[in-house]
Amino acid sequence: MSIRRTARSRRVVAAVSMTAALALAVTACGSDDGGKTKDPASSSSSSTPDKPSDGDKGAQEDTAAGDKVDPNVKLAEARGEKDMLLVVNEVKRDSGGFVTVQGELKNQGDAAVNPSAWAGSESTIVSKNLNSVGGATLVDKAGKKRYYILRDTDGRCLCTTGMSAVQPGKSVPVFMQFPAPPSTTTEVDLSLPTFATTSVKISG
Repeated sequence: MSIRRTARSRRVVAAVSMTAALALAVTACGSDDGGKTKDPASSSSSSTPDKPSDGDKGAQEDTAAGDKVDPNVKLAEARGEKDMLLVVNEVKRDSGGFVTVQGELKNQGDAAVNPSAWAGSESTIVSKNLNSVGGATLVDKAGKKRYYILRDTDGRCLCTTGMSAVQPGKSVPVFMQFPAPPSTTTEVDLSLPTFATTSVKISG
């Protein structure tokens, strides 16, 4: 079992205890309001993320979760500012009531790109998850609900955090975990700050 899979397993197992809270959170999620989201701290819950096992490594880059995905499988692409490209490799419904999005961020430009904007503007996410993709959301247009990245009671997200600047020509693997929409929902819109919105199909 890989270290990444073990880390994800600890997160998912801990998150199961918050299932009831998530059920309330889903019904409280706002409708697709053009990006003007309400404070997600009151509308979503999550597990406690895994903690470093050897010393204080809270700023250590945390870039992927679960099994490795095939980089040749591209479900969707979204172009962002400063010649960045978001490639979505997998959007999978997990048995614990989550949807995990995995992909990579590619710098196709000639200058390093700071990841700070991808955490969004919600104060809890920004303060607890520097240089993360914590600002991402899923929108179920049919169900008229918006889903925020899962987080624990301290505001730490189940997503890639602690990223360094993405250098020209380089790629960074990323993951994001959300409450799962109803099983009848098979397609959602994925949004990440500074990137165009893209539609993705949910597997599993």
